[in-house]
Amino acid sequence: MSSKVGYEAELKAANYLKKSGYEILKRNFRSKFGEIDIIAKKSGVIHFVEVKSSIKYDPIYAITPAKLKKILACVDYYLLLNEVYGPFQIDAILVKGNEIEHIENITY
Repeated sequence: MSSKVGYEAELKAANYLKKSGYEILKRNFRSKFGEIDIIAKKSGVIHFVEVKSSIKYDPIYAITPAKLKKILACVDYYLLLNEVYGPFQIDAILVKGNEIEHIENITY
Protein backbone atom coordinates (compact mmCIF):
# COMPACT_ATOMS: atom_id res chain seq x y z
CA MET A 1 0.00 0.00 0.00
CA SER A 2 1.44 3.36 -0.97
CA SER A 3 1.84 6.03 1.67
CA LYS A 4 -0.87 8.15 0.00
CA VAL A 5 -3.35 5.26 0.02
CA GLY A 6 -2.39 4.44 3.62
CA TYR A 7 -2.83 8.06 4.70
CA GLU A 8 -6.25 8.26 3.05
CA ALA A 9 -7.34 4.96 4.65
CA GLU A 10 -6.23 6.18 8.08
CA LEU A 11 -8.08 9.47 7.55
CA LYS A 12 -11.27 7.57 6.65
CA ALA A 13 -10.80 5.33 9.68
CA ALA A 14 -10.26 8.30 12.03
CA ASN A 15 -13.36 10.05 10.67
CA TYR A 16 -15.37 6.83 11.08
CA LEU A 17 -14.24 6.52 14.70
CA LYS A 18 -15.08 10.16 15.46
CA LYS A 19 -18.58 9.74 13.98
CA SER A 20 -18.97 6.58 16.09
CA GLY A 21 -18.30 8.48 19.32
CA TYR A 22 -14.59 7.76 19.80
CA GLU A 23 -12.12 10.39 20.97
CA ILE A 24 -8.92 10.26 18.92
CA LEU A 25 -5.99 10.39 21.34
CA LYS A 26 -3.10 9.91 18.92
CA ARG A 27 -2.42 9.06 15.30
CA ASN A 28 0.69 7.30 14.03
CA PHE A 29 2.29 6.56 17.40
CA ARG A 30 5.80 5.36 16.59
CA SER A 31 8.27 3.53 18.76
CA LYS A 32 11.26 1.26 18.26
CA PHE A 33 8.76 -1.62 18.27
CA GLY A 34 6.60 -0.36 15.43
CA GLU A 35 3.65 1.91 14.84
CA ILE A 36 0.05 2.13 15.97
CA ASP A 37 -2.12 3.82 13.37
CA ILE A 38 -4.80 5.24 15.69
CA ILE A 39 -5.21 5.34 19.45
CA ALA A 40 -8.76 6.23 20.45
CA LYS A 41 -10.96 6.12 23.53
CA LYS A 42 -14.62 5.31 24.02
CA SER A 43 -16.53 4.51 27.20
CA GLY A 44 -13.34 4.42 29.25
CA VAL A 45 -11.64 1.85 27.00
CA ILE A 46 -8.53 2.68 24.97
CA HIS A 47 -8.61 1.21 21.46
CA PHE A 48 -5.36 0.62 19.59
CA VAL A 49 -6.44 0.51 15.97
CA GLU A 50 -4.58 -1.07 13.05
CA VAL A 51 -5.82 0.26 9.70
CA LYS A 52 -5.48 -1.84 6.57
CA SER A 53 -6.69 -1.10 3.06
CA SER A 54 -6.91 -2.98 -0.21
CA ILE A 55 -9.17 -3.34 -3.21
CA LYS A 56 -7.49 -6.51 -4.51
CA TYR A 57 -7.91 -8.74 -1.44
CA ASP A 58 -9.45 -8.72 2.03
CA PRO A 59 -7.13 -6.45 4.04
CA ILE A 60 -7.50 -8.54 7.20
CA TYR A 61 -4.93 -10.91 5.68
CA ALA A 62 -2.31 -8.16 6.05
CA ILE A 63 -2.52 -8.51 9.83
CA THR A 64 -0.19 -11.46 10.18
CA PRO A 65 0.97 -13.07 13.43
CA ALA A 66 4.29 -11.22 13.04
CA LYS A 67 2.45 -7.89 12.56
CA LEU A 68 0.27 -8.58 15.58
CA LYS A 69 3.37 -9.32 17.67
CA LYS A 70 4.79 -5.89 16.73
CA ILE A 71 1.49 -4.21 17.54
CA LEU A 72 1.39 -5.87 20.97
CA ALA A 73 4.94 -4.74 21.74
CA CYS A 74 4.08 -1.20 20.69
CA VAL A 75 0.90 -1.24 22.79
CA ASP A 76 2.88 -2.42 25.84
CA TYR A 77 5.37 0.39 25.30
CA TYR A 78 2.62 3.02 24.93
CA LEU A 79 0.89 1.82 28.11
CA LEU A 80 4.15 1.94 30.06
CA LEU A 81 5.26 5.29 28.64
CA ASN A 82 1.90 6.95 29.34
CA GLU A 83 1.21 5.13 32.63
CA VAL A 84 -2.13 3.82 31.39
CA TYR A 85 -3.63 1.20 33.67
CA GLY A 86 -7.23 1.00 32.49
CA PRO A 87 -8.93 -1.33 30.03
CA PHE A 88 -7.74 -1.49 26.43
CA GLN A 89 -8.16 -3.57 23.31
CA ILE A 90 -6.70 -3.92 19.83
CA ASP A 91 -9.04 -3.32 16.91
CA ALA A 92 -8.72 -3.42 13.14
CA ILE A 93 -10.37 -1.12 10.66
CA LEU A 94 -10.47 -2.46 7.13
CA VAL A 95 -10.95 0.05 4.32
CA LYS A 96 -12.12 -1.36 1.00
CA GLY A 97 -12.76 1.61 -1.27
CA ASN A 98 -15.59 3.47 0.47
CA GLU A 99 -16.51 0.52 2.69
CA ILE A 100 -15.27 0.46 6.27
CA GLU A 101 -15.35 -2.58 8.52
CA HIS A 102 -14.47 -2.24 12.21
CA ILE A 103 -13.40 -5.45 13.92
CA GLU A 104 -13.05 -5.08 17.67
CA ASN A 105 -10.71 -7.08 19.89
CA ILE A 106 -8.71 -8.84 17.18
CA THR A 107 -6.51 -10.56 19.74
CA TYR A 108 -9.35 -12.76 21.00
